[in-house]
Amino acid sequence: MYRVLIVVVILFFSFSLFSQERYSSFLFDEINVETYTYAIKNGENLKLDIYLPTGDSDFERATLIYIHGGGFSSGTRDSDKIKDFCQQMAGYGYVVASISYRLTRKDKPGAFGCNCPAIEKINTFSAAVEDVQDAAFFLIENREQFGINPQKIILAGSSAGAEAVLNTAYLPPMCYGLDSGPVSYAGVISMAGAIPDTVVIYDESAIPSMLFHGTDDNLVPYATASHHYCDKNAPGYLILNGSYTIAQKLEELNTPYWLHTTCGGAHELSDTPMNEYFNEIVEFCYKFVIKEEKESKRTIIEGSQKTSTFRQFDFCSN
Repeated sequence: MYRVLIVVVILFFSFSLFSQERYSSFLFDEINVETYTYAIKNGENLKLDIYLPTGDSDFERATLIYIHGGGFSSGTRDSDKIKDFCQQMAGYGYVVASISYRLTRKDKPGAFGCNCPAIEKINTFSAAVEDVQDAAFFLIENREQFGINPQKIILAGSSAGAEAVLNTAYLPPMCYGLDSGPVSYAGVISMAGAIPDTVVIYDESAIPSMLFHGTDDNLVPYATASHHYCDKNAPGYLILNGSYTIAQKLEELNTPYWLHTTCGGAHELSDTPMNEYFNEIVEFCYKFVIKEEKESKRTIIEGSQKTSTFRQFDFCSN
């Protein structure tokens, strides 16, 4: 009698596990967090926190690399909100890494606004891209230790971090000498990010993209405008292409994307998706990256345009 009961319980438990699919269901309650130095630059140790599902037997796991915001002058990889987000994503079976990177505008005159010369903004983007690439290389180099599938690395970032991941994500595939071939990032999640030129997005560099943005973002344009809406005569005048423009380019290339627009939303869309739209992030990673579904998606959160300063969009309520 007892043996039969035990067998039934084991079978029920096994069925429950198999009925929940990795990356679409929360599977792991216990997450182990480890910290590593992935690069040393100008005497600075650049570290990452890696979140690993405890008791996971899969050693070919999709990986998400998160890059924090802060105008390239502040922010940390381990704020409570970021730690909660990384823990939750790891609970779905991902390996998750939250990285520090060089804050090249820290204590610099003009910070990252209209008084920061445009060329310095470009150099700041380039330094951040280099750091993201180095973090990815560290993870790929140690893929056996961390149980990582190099062909399933997703980049995610907020504000400055979103600019860093977008500028990194659309680079051509990198050759790491792997048997599986050159590595392209499998997907990118941008929370209020932009890039200087969409020419970098073409057939071989375009990847599935999730783009969160508010139409009234006064720092990073939703469509195409100058960074911080700086005047043409300002040292920091630099045209950037935000989520709406990036989505248009991906549409032309038949590359799957999810444009998530908040009408009247400002730059808070760099921070809120990790909580308010966590389920959407899980869905994007699972359907667009893991399952490689090809259909694009547009979500519009209704609201009203707050000002007449920024571009009006006919799909938003007035």
